[in-house]
Amino acid sequence: MAADQQRTRADDIQAITKALYLYCRAVDRLDHELGYTLWHEDGEADYGAAIYQGTGRGFVDFVIESHLALAGHSHQVTNVIIELDGDRAASEAYVTAALRMVEEDGTLKQMTVRGRYLDRWSFRNGRWAIDKRRYLLDFDEIRTIEGTVFPPESTRDGSDPSYTVLDLRN
Repeated sequence: MAADQQRTRADDIQAITKALYLYCRAVDRLDHELGYTLWHEDGEADYGAAIYQGTGRGFVDFVIESHLALAGHSHQVTNVIIELDGDRAASEAYVTAALRMVEEDGTLKQMTVRGRYLDRWSFRNGRWAIDKRRYLLDFDEIRTIEGTVFPPESTRDGSDPSYTVLDLRN
């Protein structure tokens, strides 16, 4: 959007929704820099005392580093509800994460986690970003994966084909 154009309510809702989706992309592609864009510099993340409480940027580093030990992962955000009030907003988004890990004996396990992001946003320095996130775990499960039919085609880094497709300069 050009600097001289007025933001509309629809623009703001779309920008916040896109940021939520980009967060999932950042975690799944282990992309620190993209993950940082979701948070204001002073943003806070509260995933509970058992997981993480601290800065938003610190959470990005924490979650990406912890995902390096996994065999694979996939995050989705749905049911996004956004309330706007000028340059402030609040949102609730449901999140599902499927996390695959290989046990010491070679057994493949999958943890599926379902929860919600309760976010407070503000529009500062020309962009929407999170001031404070509270994550609520709804439930999770761990199960053994007996086998898979197809090998994954994605990669967990910048070599993933999506980076080429979404770079309109190529």
